[in-house]
Amino acid sequence: MGVVVLDVVGLTPRALAAMPRLRAVAESGFLAELDTVLPAVTCSVQSTFLTGEPPARHGIVGNGWYDRDMGEIAFWRQHHRLVRGEKVWRAARRADPGLKVANICWWYAMGADVDITVTPRPVYHYDGRKSPDCYTVPAALREELTSELGRFPLFDYWGPKAGIASSRWIIDASRRIIDQHRPGLTLVYVPHLDYDLQRHGPNSPQARTAARELDSLLGPFVDWLRAGGTTVVALGEYGITEVRRPVDINRVLRREGLLNVFTQQGMEYLDPWTSRAFATPDHQVAHVYVADPADLERVRGMLLKTDGVDQVLDRGGQAELGVGHARGGELFAIASADSWFTYYYWLDDDRAPDFAHGVEIHRKPGYDPAELFFDPGDPLVMARAAVSLAKLRLGIRGTMSVVPIDPSCVRGSHGRLPDDPQDAPVLLCSSREHARDRFHATDVKQFLLACLAADR
Repeated sequence: MGVVVLDVVGLTPRALAAMPRLRAVAESGFLAELDTVLPAVTCSVQSTFLTGEPPARHGIVGNGWYDRDMGEIAFWRQHHRLVRGEKVWRAARRADPGLKVANICWWYAMGADVDITVTPRPVYHYDGRKSPDCYTVPAALREELTSELGRFPLFDYWGPKAGIASSRWIIDASRRIIDQHRPGLTLVYVPHLDYDLQRHGPNSPQARTAARELDSLLGPFVDWLRAGGTTVVALGEYGITEVRRPVDINRVLRREGLLNVFTQQGMEYLDPWTSRAFATPDHQVAHVYVADPADLERVRGMLLKTDGVDQVLDRGGQAELGVGHARGGELFAIASADSWFTYYYWLDDDRAPDFAHGVEIHRKPGYDPAELFFDPGDPLVMARAAVSLAKLRLGIRGTMSVVPIDPSCVRGSHGRLPDDPQDAPVLLCSSREHARDRFHATDVKQFLLACLAADR
């Protein structure tokens, strides 16, 4: 029994067409359209699912933002207290105080008041090395999962090697946790579609192959859940759409004399403390922080004249679309449907910081989908990657500079609200109870509460 929520990244009608095992869940239940929120990115949408609130209320205005108090651009933070609002399990526990909850790789897991937690958490060694690992509650669960499944496959979860191995580990861990601990509510993050749909686009043969691979992985798991009387809910956060044009929003601001850098050892770093304006790009959206209100109209005007920029919202426009929050920028840029924003701010590639060529999600002042690629312009990239991995396994410190800084290889993105229903997320459920044709992301919390109530 219980309710299991599968967050299948990029789950849309287009992807679902190649996933007959997952579609079968809806045969005894239902399939519904799911309207997402702006920005349509992981951290914002997951927080909306769990709280029933838009980003303007729960405060997760993207996968990262500029922390004005710390003076730092912070992406992919993990502490649960960043998310404001009542979470679904807290609401459910009013009716069922003993409800056991498991969170398996949904974001902002650390510090959450759930019973079981599994989340990626590398070991950051003092000499700069990074080793794959995970964080769990209870702590002993980490040893159990590692012993049975091996270490969490961090390099298959993100980076040029990202692929099905990470989703397989997560599904296997979920099955063991459900079998041994019997949580009433289990949240499971399934990332596989995120990779090749961004690399090659949602219409590519690689995207269809990825969907079939994931369906083969999910099929036995879902069958096992349903045989045990579990209610299965599967939903997507966003739809990944075809893109062809990277937009260097920070370079636009720098060329206008608004963005400053500082230099160390010949490498340039974005300087948020002295810049009059800079952006924190996040797929197809970007918060733009403008220090002086007198510069707002100038910045807005120049961005609207930039090819690939669709809208630039002031605070009033952000409030209307539910994204306005103190953490966000004074302006909020939305890319055109065929475009996405890079974080690049240097004007000479020879002065790019060393982290630009690596997988470094915490140091880059924005999201970088080029981290999904080995540099196609480097004929020795695979050999150098193999040497770097061998050194890492021997405990030898080193860098893996394999990521391209030519963003033209990226073919899929998300973040803006979808134009085509085929590229919009869906929700499906194994039970017909509480069926609807259409949900909004803010409805998901109440829907899950209804599923939990029916399961009691």
